[in-house]
Amino acid sequence: MAKNYRADVDAALEDVDFDANDYQIVFETRMGTITIDLYPDIAPGHCRNIIGLTKIGYYDGIVFHRVIKDFVIQAGCPNGTGTGGPGYTIDAEFNPTPHEVGTLSMARTNDPNSGGSQFFLCTGRVPHLDNQYTVFGQADEPSKTVVLEIGNVKTGPGDRPVDDVAIDKGTVNVKPKG
Repeated sequence: MAKNYRADVDAALEDVDFDANDYQIVFETRMGTITIDLYPDIAPGHCRNIIGLTKIGYYDGIVFHRVIKDFVIQAGCPNGTGTGGPGYTIDAEFNPTPHEVGTLSMARTNDPNSGGSQFFLCTGRVPHLDNQYTVFGQADEPSKTVVLEIGNVKTGPGDRPVDDVAIDKGTVNVKPKG
C-alpha cells in the first residue's frame, strides 16, 4: 500500500494564510519553468493540498505521464503511470472557471471526490471539462509557452512521452498581499 502523506501535508500547511498572502507553485522542468498562480478564492482545499504536497517535495522527480496535444499535460502520480496518489483524496470544488491554455485542474477518477495529487494543465480550450473538474490555478504567460512545448512532445502508448519530462523541483512562492 502506498504511503499516506496526509499528516506530512497538514504539517506543511500550518503557516499558510490565504487572507494575508497570495501563493504560486513553481515547477522546474528540463523544458523550462512553469509558474502557477493559485485560486484559493474558488478552490481553497485544492490550493492547500498542492501547496502542502509541493512543500514536502512530493512532486520532485515526478513525470508528466500523460500528454495529449491540444488537450492536457498530466502529472502527480508517484508511480509515473496515472495509477497512484498521496494515499488520501480531497473533495471536488467545482467552479465555473473555464479550462483554457495553462489552466491548472485536478485529475480524478469517475468519482468527483477522488482527486489527490494528480493534476493537469490544459494545452488548449477544453470546454467539456468545465464544471466537471476543479480548476484551482493558472499558469502565467511565460509558463504557457513551456506548457505548450511539453504538450507537443512525442508520445507513445497511453499518451506517455517517449522521453520523460519530469518536475525536477517544485517550490512555493509566497507574496504578502497589500
